[in-house]
Order: sequence, then structure tokens, then C-alpha cells
Amino acid sequence: MDRVTFSPFYTEIAQRLLIALLFGGAIGLERSYHGRPAGFRTHALVCLSTGLLMLLSAYENLWLRSPIELRLNLDPTRVAQGIMTGIGFLGGGAIIKDGLTVRGLTTAASIWITAAIGILIGVGFYFPALIAVGLTLGTLSVFRWIESRVPVQFYAHFSVRFAPESVLPEAAMRTMVAQHGFSIANLSYRLDRLDNFFEYRMVVRTDRADNARTFSETLSTLQNVKEFRLASTGD
Repeated sequence: MDRVTFSPFYTEIAQRLLIALLFGGAIGLERSYHGRPAGFRTHALVCLSTGLLMLLSAYENLWLRSPIELRLNLDPTRVAQGIMTGIGFLGGGAIIKDGLTVRGLTTAASIWITAAIGILIGVGFYFPALIAVGLTLGTLSVFRWIESRVPVQFYAHFSVRFAPESVLPEAAMRTMVAQHGFSIANLSYRLDRLDNFFEYRMVVRTDRADNARTFSETLSTLQNVKEFRLASTGD
């Protein structure tokens, strides 16, 4: 059958992929605002890739032109399922956990959608694969530009150590954190007599990432601070 016959379907395919990208990005934008590792681009890519794979079943007649007798015994979507399961392990290897910080989620999502694009190319479903390539490149570049300019909440894991005889009182610690524009969540304490230190550990949040720099400069001037760490939770 002539390919021109399917042009209305191509418009519908492009619309579905674009909607998947926008809806996934909208959810990811909320996650990015709250400083979560899986944010704007990660959610957009995952939603796009799953929508892309569903097109294999929804528009099977556009790419599977085998006789009806052969179709009864052929299920390429099972092959795709096996491929994506294996790619999931590969993507997992790209995710790095550094202490309490998680990185590499967007890279893992890009590996996953690249596999999905390869599957569509392999079965000859070129049009949605081409659309997905353009949307993926746009997500990784344009969305990064958008993400860098959208106001987001900055979350960080903060720990600070004092000598036991010169510990900063908790009230003073909370005041100092608040003065630098941070709020505190999940405050915990640690006393280590072997290494001789007392430690505060917490998650801090602010609406301005620059506050982390000024906060670290203040901590560096305190003589009773033995060691501190301020690590972003972002990707």
C-alpha cells in the first residue's frame, strides 16, 4: 500500500510523541523545583520513550506488513520488551550514588530512549524514530537551557563537625543556617569519642543556590569547625 495513505497517521504520531514529552516534562519540572535528582529532562525522556514504544502496538499496520498468518505467530513487541529490560541494567550502571547524592539519571534515561529509537529503526518504523531523535536532542539541549533559568529550590546535604568541647549550640546553628536563607529538615546528631568530634547532619533547602557559596564562606571562617560538607542533591 502507498505510504502517502498513512500521512494522517504520521500527524497523529507526532502529536502523541509531543504530548508525551510535554506531560513528562511538566511532571519533571515540579520535581526539579523541589530539587529531586530525577527532574525535568529525566521525566520528559522516560515519558517520551515509553510513548514511543507503545506506538509499536498502536500502529502495527504501518510497519509490520507480513501476511496475517505470519502475524499470528510473530510478536516483535516481546523482543522489544527483552531489549528494554537489558538496557535497564545498562542505564542503571550510569547512575552514580555519591554519599546521599544521586547523579546520572538523565544519562540513564537518554540510554533508554536511544534503545527505543533503535528498536523502531530495526522494524522500519522510521517516522516516529526521526521525530523522537529531534525531541530527544531538544530535551537534552533546550530543556537544559530552560531548566537553568526556571526558579528552583536548592536542596543540599549538610554536615558539620566540631570538637566536643567547642560544639556550636543547636539554637545558634539553626540561627546561622536561617540567616543564610536555608531551612532545615531531618536534623540528626552524632558523637564520636574515638575520633573526637560532634557532628550535625541535615538536609537544607533554599530558593537561591548562591546561598550555598556564602554559607560555606562563613563556615570556613569559624575556628571551632573541624570539617563541613555541603553537597547538592541535584543531578
